[in-house]
Amino acid sequence: MQSVDSIVTRLLSLHPKLIDLSLDRMWRLLAAIDHPERKLPPVIHVAGTNGKGSTVAFMRAILEAAGLRVHVYTSPHLVRFNERFRLGRRGEGVLVSDEELAAVFEECERANAGAPITVFEITTAAGLLLFSRHPADVLLLEVGLGGRLDATNVVERPLATVVTPVSFDHAEYLGDSIAKIAAEKAGIFKRDVPAIVATQPREALAVIERAAARAGAPFIVAGEHWTASEERGRLVYQDDAGLLDLPAPRLPGRHQFENAGVAIATLRALPSLEIAPALFEAVAKAEWPARMQRLAQGRLPGLLPAGSELWLDGGHNADGGRAVANALADLEERVSRPLVLIVGMLASKDAGAFLKNFSGLARRLVAVSIPDQQKSIPAPDIADLARAADIPAQASDGIESALAEVGRLDLDPPPRVMITGSLYLAGAVLKVNGTPPA
Repeated sequence: MQSVDSIVTRLLSLHPKLIDLSLDRMWRLLAAIDHPERKLPPVIHVAGTNGKGSTVAFMRAILEAAGLRVHVYTSPHLVRFNERFRLGRRGEGVLVSDEELAAVFEECERANAGAPITVFEITTAAGLLLFSRHPADVLLLEVGLGGRLDATNVVERPLATVVTPVSFDHAEYLGDSIAKIAAEKAGIFKRDVPAIVATQPREALAVIERAAARAGAPFIVAGEHWTASEERGRLVYQDDAGLLDLPAPRLPGRHQFENAGVAIATLRALPSLEIAPALFEAVAKAEWPARMQRLAQGRLPGLLPAGSELWLDGGHNADGGRAVANALADLEERVSRPLVLIVGMLASKDAGAFLKNFSGLARRLVAVSIPDQQKSIPAPDIADLARAADIPAQASDGIESALAEVGRLDLDPPPRVMITGSLYLAGAVLKVNGTPPA
């Protein structure tokens, strides 16, 4: 049997355009494999710009604490393609095996018969086929890009639809304004299916609310129907059903309190799932790699001076950078250390807007190119953008070289180092570190 990576590489030739938003190719392929989207467990469909993965991780933790079997579909992967497909089991799910994933890919490839298809479309079709063949209680289905024309938007009647915070990203595909992007995200709403919506920019919220009304979707929005906040180091959630005083999420950053709130609001809107109030404490157990992840084990921490901290986050747009900067400011308040950033970004991202968040916070920045990514911004260009944001910066040859250069800065106390700017960079870091997601 062929490897998953070799199949994906071959499929790229069928549709050289990496992204081409349309549902026509999906409907054709789904019909050829006997419509697995009609045979799925109940689906919670999650769109948004930032926070999708963390919100899914919180829901998964709560649902598994309730004893439910939870399938999960997310993207992109960090190290192994299999990370996109988690099969539900009692207690905790497992990543799909190489053999089973390769088999469903080959089945979809045969059914597609060489017709044009994007890799994400055939990946989604393979995932739906896989999930349709394994019993589970819930499928957490994350949108890849946008929503209205995303390959995942083929489930006719999900249990719930969710929109996490919307911000400016992928403008070349979704539109050149927050309002246009929000309209694409809200395209997952369905009649009589609850639409749970996180705190949004004003122009996004107005569009999303109108979309829910047009779709006939009950509208449940942060700040109006529920609140979630940090109080004395705990997560306090309140809605019409009452107040929950919960332990803080394990995932660092004040934005994770809001993501946890979206997850709780979604599950509280679905009485069929019967989640007892005490089970929401499982938000404290949720993990999501490369989101304010502390790297204490593996190869890379040893390249820094003793006593240093090494952190990893895949944030890559202006709002993602703001969340990372806020989380780092909170860490600085608790334990003060000089902050050094190691940053690599794709050319499709607004690196200048991302880096401005760290002005006045970062002592220095070391720029790197993302390994094996032709569209990576050259390291010297990132360094120039950092200096334009008043952050002293230098370029380096790679991740390990960058860490060695941080060690030569002779900072006292030992530094707090954050590697950020791209999920692709985060995946490369976890691979080199020897700590891939499990």
